[in-house]
Amino acid sequence: MYTAIGYAAQSATTPLAPVKFERRSPRADDIAIEILYCGVCHSDIHQARNEWGIAVYPLMPGHEIVGKVTAVGANVTQHKVGDLVGVGCMVDSCRHCEACQANLEQYCLEGPTMTYATPDRVDGSNTMGGYSDSIVVSEHFVVRIPEKLNLASAAPILCAGITTYSPLKHYGVKAGDKVGILGMGGLGHMGIKFAKAMGAEVTLFTRSASKAEEARRQGADHVIVSTDDAQMQAAAGHFDFLLDTIPVQHDLNPYLDTLRFDGVHILVGLIEPVEPPVHAAKLVLGRRVLAGSLIGGIAETQEVLDFCAEHNITCDIEMLDIRQINEAYARMIAGDVKYRFVIDMATLKV
Repeated sequence: MYTAIGYAAQSATTPLAPVKFERRSPRADDIAIEILYCGVCHSDIHQARNEWGIAVYPLMPGHEIVGKVTAVGANVTQHKVGDLVGVGCMVDSCRHCEACQANLEQYCLEGPTMTYATPDRVDGSNTMGGYSDSIVVSEHFVVRIPEKLNLASAAPILCAGITTYSPLKHYGVKAGDKVGILGMGGLGHMGIKFAKAMGAEVTLFTRSASKAEEARRQGADHVIVSTDDAQMQAAAGHFDFLLDTIPVQHDLNPYLDTLRFDGVHILVGLIEPVEPPVHAAKLVLGRRVLAGSLIGGIAETQEVLDFCAEHNITCDIEMLDIRQINEAYARMIAGDVKYRFVIDMATLKV
């Protein structure tokens, strides 16, 4: 055990504040990492404020972690001291179920161990996330950061990036496909970049006409203002895929109308329950699919990092002093960030 420092919430109603806590010593298959950067995800806010009802306190968020290896366990073979590495949303899984054996650890049938607020599978301690100076993680759940990637901008790829890349890859988006991206926040702007790099014709759906120029800068070919009935009707039956990154409840029915037959509408936001209800006829009469997707497995997370390096894709970020984390949460809720905060962990030691 050793003493680490970070920022944590002590309850659903208290702000994040500095804490000292104990990290475990590396086990035989573990890697110890000095955290250099950590992205700030909207799910961090949901958890810190217990909006999903599953928070465990003290709660230290952070699952978009980039850092440097400082020590390795005796059985570690893939990483060495000094390597630049990343840790995403998971730090363990059962590793033997059907999903884990298929490199889909995010769908572990026993439930994955998340990077924070989840019991460690060995000692039962509460996992603590990346708003910290260091972390200890099993080698299997550590990925390599390609040399071509900027370290700070790479951090959000470990959540926002893999969350949008995985469903586009799984459902086979290819050159010439027509892909609609719903929403342009931290996830949506990455979805635009990935779909474009895969060769698709990309359209952003947004409620705000003012985002048109920015969407085209990100790589969108077209923009549809979803509140304009004429534009929505003109798009009827047009799209092969819709990647829905909107994080709040919204009516799916008008978007389903824009899919061609056999089109797929993919949800990556937890908008439970779906309200208003989906009209079954919109699915049945066009053999359309309403699907969901959750991050990606570890092998695919490495794949998306390599894809970003190959195609020169980065996440648009704003660097953050960790002492301003509570103000950053307020700005995120207000939509006042383009498109992801990344904490510079050097500010933790000032």
